Amino acid sequence: MAGKIITALQGTSEITITVTGRVTGRQISIPVWSVAEDGKLYLLPVHGSDSDWYKNLLNDPRTELAADGVSVTATATPITDPASVRPVVEKFRARYGADQVAAYYPKTDVAMEISLPE
Repeated sequence: MAGKIITALQGTSEITITVTGRVTGRQISIPVWSVAEDGKLYLLPVHGSDSDWYKNLLNDPRTELAADGVSVTATATPITDPASVRPVVEKFRARYGADQVAAYYPKTDVAMEISLPE
């Protein structure tokens, strides 16, 4: 299954993450951009630390990732150190273009890392 999710993640520019609402407890699905590299998936919240899905993952780090009909449950780890966030932003610039990242990601103070199941 892990190989399938990695292939699916690399084959699409947008994935869906499902998080648990920190107030409602409901499952919330959100389309996001991502970068898969070396068995890890990186997510960059559009509004940085102000993004609701980021705050939801801080409260409950379990998430479901879905791409191209394949889904997997994983645990997200926040990246808050500016020196560690910077390489994630660079990965997004390389994949989506610096102009797109500048347009869609006005605040890049945090990121999320998800280890993909082996």
